[in-house]
Amino acid sequence: MMIQTNQEIQESQKLILNLKKEKDVTILAHYYQTLEIQEIADYVGDSLGLSKIARDHTNTKNIIFAGVLFMAETASILNPGKRVLMPDKQAGCPLASFLDGNTVNTYKEKYPGVPAVVYINSTAETKAETDVVCTSSNAIKVIQGIQNEFKSNKVLFGPDENLADYVKQKTGINIINLPDEGFCYVHNVIKDLDVIKVKKEHPNALITVHPECKREVRELADHIGSTKGMYDYVKINTSKGNEFIIGTELGFVQRVQKDFPNNKIYPVNENFICRNMKLSTLEKIFNLLNNLNNDKHKVTVPDNIANKARISLEKMLKYS
Repeated sequence: MMIQTNQEIQESQKLILNLKKEKDVTILAHYYQTLEIQEIADYVGDSLGLSKIARDHTNTKNIIFAGVLFMAETASILNPGKRVLMPDKQAGCPLASFLDGNTVNTYKEKYPGVPAVVYINSTAETKAETDVVCTSSNAIKVIQGIQNEFKSNKVLFGPDENLADYVKQKTGINIINLPDEGFCYVHNVIKDLDVIKVKKEHPNALITVHPECKREVRELADHIGSTKGMYDYVKINTSKGNEFIIGTELGFVQRVQKDFPNNKIYPVNENFICRNMKLSTLEKIFNLLNNLNNDKHKVTVPDNIANKARISLEKMLKYS
């Protein structure tokens, strides 16, 4: 199934929607997916929100997760009775690759009694070795909660050093980076000069950025928030006719532009694209729907890892 023109895209979407209904499949898509994939999804959201939707609001046996591997793993961990599939299992997350379970344990041995918190953008094996997981939206609450539980004046946190810096700024807690370096290549490449340039072009626009951005970028923003937090910020302020500059991945910017057509939405840079997210395509989803029983698409987390990781995820939900 070759996809080229808008007409072909629309025809492919119709085929997928019919197959999805016929085969009783739920499709979840992250905000960073292309718009053409978001349009055929049952639910669109951030990684944790989609996993909770999979747990609480899907009745189908098969779930297709258009995202990156750690997201599908999380959905599988929270939904042990369901079959989670990916259009392309090569869609990993470079940020998650900065940290593994062995490194978590090495740091815990080096800092005994200090709790270890890992960002949800990490592998299942890494989550299994940590004390609690967090997202960009609940990181402050989670780190404050685990610090109180452990009665520690320090917290190990990784793998994103920029999110760690953001939490340290907001809480004053002594954050030890786990490991020493780790970042999202999309958000880390955003420079303060990028934001300043767009702001000069659109001086009345409000600026919202992700906490995975560097400090000098965050300090230029009117709002800092998770993917959903950024969406809600635009939604809350949209009735005022505001303009917005958005500092995150282009797929999300395009979604906001589509949902709020009466507002002017500007990306910090149109080249801020997560290549890994874009490995999912309509063609791959179509082929997957025709081969649902092919286990090469199934995301499987071994029980010993899933059970431990689930504890860390459930503790996160408790602190949230």
